[in-house]
Amino acid sequence: MYPERPLPDALERISSRRSVKAIDLAEPGPNATILETILETALRVPDHGKLGPWRLVIFSGDDRAAFGDILAARWQVLHPEANEAQIKFEKNRFLRAPVVVAVLSERQPAHKIPEWEQILSAGAVCQNLLVAANLAGFAAQWLTEWYTYDAHIQSLFEIGDHEDIAGFIYIGSAASKPDERPRPETPTRIRHWRAQKEA
Repeated sequence: MYPERPLPDALERISSRRSVKAIDLAEPGPNATILETILETALRVPDHGKLGPWRLVIFSGDDRAAFGDILAARWQVLHPEANEAQIKFEKNRFLRAPVVVAVLSERQPAHKIPEWEQILSAGAVCQNLLVAANLAGFAAQWLTEWYTYDAHIQSLFEIGDHEDIAGFIYIGSAASKPDERPRPETPTRIRHWRAQKEA
């Protein structure tokens, strides 16, 4: 039989998962071995046509600060009136978490697999990153801030005409779990199909 057995502990963990704000993340982050497992798990997503319509870019160590310098410089170009506090904030964006993962959506619009399904596959990678990080004992947040949509920043990732940044996943540790937030009432979002009898 597949799967071999249920994993009630995993279901309980996932059902109570909460994103932790990037600003509240801290060391330790996943080591190289655990991070590799998280990344491999993230790519186990539905992928119609076996296209692999996504790629990941990892930021850790000093590379986070180096990318922060780029963000700060770009922010100054876009906002010449920016003060030192704002520039410093941009400079430290990627230092908010020990690891940041950029998820890039790479689509083939002319392919027989609908482009929408390719986009959904990249979104599934983002969600898998959040779940895998949580199951590995880490907190995470999926963010799409201004730099996700900035043409210059996108060019640094060699974004093509049919590509986008699906988001940045910040991974680290949290001192406590955030309070639960309001969510849609389950019965309002779920119904069972009932065949309609023809008159």
